[in-house]
Amino acid sequence: MTDAEQKLWYYLRAERYFKVKFKRQVPIGRYIADFAALQVKLIIELDGGQHPEQKVYDQKRDAYFKHLGFYVFRVWNHEIFEGLDAVLDEIAEILSQRGKAF
Repeated sequence: MTDAEQKLWYYLRAERYFKVKFKRQVPIGRYIADFAALQVKLIIELDGGQHPEQKVYDQKRDAYFKHLGFYVFRVWNHEIFEGLDAVLDEIAEILSQRGKAF
């Protein structure tokens, strides 16, 4: 895992922050999601510096996940280090919208 993934995983693992079971490096069809909460169909993808070149690939991947009913939340690595609280708040909001009460 990247440093950003490790930092976010600390909060997602063991239902520590959201009381939602997240898994990491989850195979879904022909792709692997960075983090997924299968119960609420949420995928969290962390994007690093290489991702501007992968825009078309990521769009196809996101469309595939969405076709399966997942919500895809993309976060830049620097957001984890510069604004983790805002990222966690956004994840909580998404979970709330997807029917997970806290």
